[in-house]
Amino acid sequence: MSTPSEDPAFDPDVDPESFARKILLDQLSITARSRKELEERLARRNVPEDVAGRLLDRFEEVGLVDDEAFARAWVDSRQRTRGLARTALAAELRRKGIAEETARTVLAEVDPGDEEDAARLLVRKKLRSMGGLDKQVAVRRLVGMLARKGYSSGLAYAVVKQELGAEWADDD
Repeated sequence: MSTPSEDPAFDPDVDPESFARKILLDQLSITARSRKELEERLARRNVPEDVAGRLLDRFEEVGLVDDEAFARAWVDSRQRTRGLARTALAAELRRKGIAEETARTVLAEVDPGDEEDAARLLVRKKLRSMGGLDKQVAVRRLVGMLARKGYSSGLAYAVVKQELGAEWADDD
């Protein structure tokens, strides 16, 4: 038996505002979401655009939807759990529908030292599983891993060289 929140589309017999409000509250009770994500969710459920816009505006007024706060939390979480650099975080924020100006503001707060520390931690973790590899292969894999996480090639190579030690750096 499906519940109203599981029904894929808006039921014309139900008040559209109540239906949309329930969807929004259900989504926000799970985790913070960007306005764009909520708009997309309402659109998938066939909530009329005018109702969705009005409710989302009201949710923003009362602070339930706040793209800047969402972006800060997202950046903090993704940096801590995945070790992503600003470049990768910026791409994720774009996909989440965060305005460029808001993303720039939030990403400017990321400390470059923290970013380098995160890169070091990623390299150290990966090194544990790379025993016995050729030095060149290890460097290539580690730099590639950091590049996929959004780190610049200069920073990635510098961190890898430092973490592998001076004896490996001399061979390069």
